Amino acid sequence: MKPLNTPLRVATIFSPGPTIRPIWFEWRRQKRTIKEVTYSWQEKTGQATLLHYCVTDGETLYELVYDTTRQTWFLTGIEAAS
Repeated sequence: MKPLNTPLRVATIFSPGPTIRPIWFEWRRQKRTIKEVTYSWQEKTGQATLLHYCVTDGETLYELVYDTTRQTWFLTGIEAAS
């Protein structure tokens, strides 16, 4: 997976409880609709909790990270299908 650290605009659904589900994001001026969340996990970095999501638009795998302290999203990795 190619590492990145790009801020993103992400549309999400906040379900009751602690569940957050990304729906789409904008990258390189294009809206990418998320077809599936393939894996998710969280980690603590200092005071921040980072929520990681591996998602696909059906062609490419992306890693999105939500920083709960700063309330910001980042694209941290991308892997194009070969």
